[in-house]
Amino acid sequence: MGKDKYRRFQENLTFGCLHQPPFEAVFRKDYHLKGAWNSVVFGREVPICVELGCGKGEYTLALAHKYPERHFIGVDIKGARLWRGAKTATEEALSNVAFVRTRIEFIESFFAPNEVDEIWITFPDPQPNKERKRLTHPMFIERYQRFLRSGATIHLKTDSRELHDFTCEVAHTLHYPVLHACPDIYALGLNQEIEILSVRTFYEQQFLAMGKPITYLAFSLP
Repeated sequence: MGKDKYRRFQENLTFGCLHQPPFEAVFRKDYHLKGAWNSVVFGREVPICVELGCGKGEYTLALAHKYPERHFIGVDIKGARLWRGAKTATEEALSNVAFVRTRIEFIESFFAPNEVDEIWITFPDPQPNKERKRLTHPMFIERYQRFLRSGATIHLKTDSRELHDFTCEVAHTLHYPVLHACPDIYALGLNQEIEILSVRTFYEQQFLAMGKPITYLAFSLP
């Protein structure tokens, strides 16, 4: 492990907004904050939004700034990435932000039924040859439904047209109302209509530099 990565991992231990439960605490078990994020972590009852695969937390932080009346939790497995988001949240004293280091496969261990109002999935691995590993596969959506409120919205922003089209098909097949389905948010100006889409993550900037169109899909659960 490089010195810089080691330093970040050590600093991660000091961030009150970053939760890093060990494997044995969440594997087939409920995390102690399940059902208590608002009451214990944030101290007030308002809607919760979760970003899955949040990377450096750019979207989690941008959403927290834009909607201070809501709570936002970024989830990722990479501690070196989460360091950036947690450090920024700490430096800016953002009281409506938290981060969780865990695998998405364990997400049900962290949230109770009806605890979450919205999910953002930003530039996940499109898993071109492994559909069942896609974060918008029906298997994962079924997991999300166990803690999402009725009518919750799931947002997908990606550079992968294959993943975008796949998720559109999933939504239509499962009869989920599609709110937006845009194949190129910048060329078609959807980022001007929905301001939060103009937030550009570290990876998004790389994809744009390669000339890849950025897609956006939003659908709700009945």
